[in-house]
Amino acid sequence: MSASATRTEIVAAADGLFYRQGYEHTSFADISEAVKISRGNFYYHFKTKDEILDAVIVARLQKTQTMLDRWEKIGETPHARILSFLHILIANRADIKRYGCPVGTLTAELAKLGHAAQDEANKLFSMFRIWLRGQFDLLGCKNADSLALHILARSQGIATLANAFKDEAFIRREVADLEAWLQKVTDDVQPRQRARKS
Repeated sequence: MSASATRTEIVAAADGLFYRQGYEHTSFADISEAVKISRGNFYYHFKTKDEILDAVIVARLQKTQTMLDRWEKIGETPHARILSFLHILIANRADIKRYGCPVGTLTAELAKLGHAAQDEANKLFSMFRIWLRGQFDLLGCKNADSLALHILARSQGIATLANAFKDEAFIRREVADLEAWLQKVTDDVQPRQRARKS
């Protein structure tokens, strides 16, 4: 395996462990065992756990950007693209029920630790906020940023409570409620858009 492939495998393993066990409770030994490489080979790629965390955050940012780009391509309307965001709660419901939201759990843990990487991890939320704000802008909503924050806050609340109560049905109900809310937002702005065009 090439050095680049080994590094990528280490980052992927660490990402999963940080999500399932938490950053603080994941050791070098846990990661090297998951990847099945020697300590010497491991230290060739990363000298500290903080270096791995930095690489995990970079990988998550890249993965998130790829996902947002895909939603832009497949979603024909802003409404459809926002639905893609809501539906990640359904797609990831089993993991969310067991471990919570991967973004929310990491940022909360780093905040509690007062970790230097906290601001970098918060960029994941900022990416979603900016993207959602753009979609609401395209819908014609005047308060696009407030709406973007509303969806982010609701999705984090859903993930937190689904994890606390281990309730998958709760996720489905809450997503359905958000879909109805989004439809109302969309329906409310359409008459204004038609009025502007006439």
